[in-house]
Amino acid sequence: MSITRVTNRAAAPRRRERLFRIALLVKGVDGAAELITAGVLLAVSGAAVHRLVAVVLARDLLGPPDGTLARHLVAGTDEFASGNRTFAVVYLAVHGLIKLVLVLALLRHWRPAYPVATVALGVFVGYELTHAAYTGSVLLLFLAALDIAVIVLVALEYRALRRDPTTT
Repeated sequence: MSITRVTNRAAAPRRRERLFRIALLVKGVDGAAELITAGVLLAVSGAAVHRLVAVVLARDLLGPPDGTLARHLVAGTDEFASGNRTFAVVYLAVHGLIKLVLVLALLRHWRPAYPVATVALGVFVGYELTHAAYTGSVLLLFLAALDIAVIVLVALEYRALRRDPTTT
């Protein structure tokens, strides 16, 4: 066997571990951002959100004020301002908290967390794909693809962890 082959085989687990840690960092930051957003949604009034949307639309930051993106933003803002934000706050808080707990457990290589993380991320993917089909959101499709990539990395890391007799 050549030295190059041995070196490539030895580098693969390090590369996988590095990708795994980067994916966990992204998920951790995402979870923290969701928790912070849930807190902000609780604290910000509907009128303040309307003012912010008006500024964004007035400066054409989302394209024309009568464009599709602007209409979706205004519709979402109207629903938010009407006080119908309980679902968004609960969803973001629970989603963010689950992500943070799973990230911490996976960083500590706690074996029972791997299957739980795979199932939880699978549920998130199912929701994202269903909601993307309903709304036509490209962002949700991107997030689903990212979650699928993380699921693959979690499964690979779990398989490697189970093979290593030195880990608990």
